[in-house]
Amino acid sequence: MAISDVAAYAHLTDDEVEQIGRELDALRREVEESRGAKDAAYINRVIRTQRWMAAAGRIGMIAAAPLDKKARRPLQAMSMVSLGLAKILENMEIGHNVMHGQWDWMNDPEIHSSTWEWDTGQPAEQWKHSHNYIHHQFTNVLGYDNDIGYGVLRMAREQQWHPVNLGQPVYNALLAALFQWGVALHDLDLEAIRKGTKDPKEMKRQLRQIVHKGRNQILKDYVLYPALTGPRWKETMAANAGANLMRNFWAYLIIFCGHFPDGALHFTEEELENETRAEWYLRQIYGTANSEGGPLRHIMSGNLGYQIEHHLYPDLPSNRYAKIAPRVRALCEKYDIPYTTGPLHRQYGQVLRVIMKLSLPNRMTSDDKPPTDTHVEVAHGRRADEQRQSRRRELGGWSGAGRASA
Repeated sequence: MAISDVAAYAHLTDDEVEQIGRELDALRREVEESRGAKDAAYINRVIRTQRWMAAAGRIGMIAAAPLDKKARRPLQAMSMVSLGLAKILENMEIGHNVMHGQWDWMNDPEIHSSTWEWDTGQPAEQWKHSHNYIHHQFTNVLGYDNDIGYGVLRMAREQQWHPVNLGQPVYNALLAALFQWGVALHDLDLEAIRKGTKDPKEMKRQLRQIVHKGRNQILKDYVLYPALTGPRWKETMAANAGANLMRNFWAYLIIFCGHFPDGALHFTEEELENETRAEWYLRQIYGTANSEGGPLRHIMSGNLGYQIEHHLYPDLPSNRYAKIAPRVRALCEKYDIPYTTGPLHRQYGQVLRVIMKLSLPNRMTSDDKPPTDTHVEVAHGRRADEQRQSRRRELGGWSGAGRASA
């Protein structure tokens, strides 16, 4: 069940909560003060690598076109994989993190959150609102954070059940395969449109942005580049679709495993009342989960295998998460705070179990989450910005209208 007071749930005193906040603030300052040439070299190297991989994939498909079938198919397959990996790298380690402002300190206009437009269906402006602002400020708060199921899936027992939820296994498969388009519609708030509460002018403005961005993505992947391969355009189109499918499923997998496995908890709006910086930190730790893997897997995941560290410090360089993770974990052990982590395959199994179970009414299934004293039921949809508690729109690690940490 959802938590309405995370400090009380964690059995921490006020002094302990504030001390945790001070220690996490100190860690933030340490990273901020040590950013430099090595970090800049890292992100520039990743961007160069991604661009070479994308070029290799595109050129490989063109080069494969005039070859006979025996030689063409392996080259097309390798080119598809290269392009798919390039799309993953651009979305996860580059686009996602650049738009969080992780590299704004470099003052490089080409690698800045205000100018970057990523290779996916959602316009950057809308993503920064739905993700940087809503998701990271109201992480896992029922009725506030639309990342809880992306407006498609029922992912918490407190969310009202409806017969339409019986189709969750199908919706989940479609969301995984078409993830970039699910994300593209994310900031629109389809439930508000259905209820007639969405501002018509804002809806039209957002739709124009989405149509423009989506059109460009479709033209690039399914018209322009296939046309360059002449009679083999259908095979090139299929290879581009395969690359997009790779990127879509991988992004979906990493994001869902960072927010919905066992140990990642949900919260009620009461938790937001006068929330301090230290309490915000606690909510990020309790509401997210890490996943285990080697350095290359973490880079291809946007370093979101360190989801806890990312939510504590969303605007710090992602290449630093691996170094600070042991210190965050040690702090959690010091105060007996759960630090949820595990193999990716096990976590996805837990996510699938949640999706399947919550397709049914609560009375037909048991609860896998730790018990709390809070029992609420949340209606479909999310609050509009004017209905939310005041939060600053751009991240600085935390922001809110409540008390500041000492």
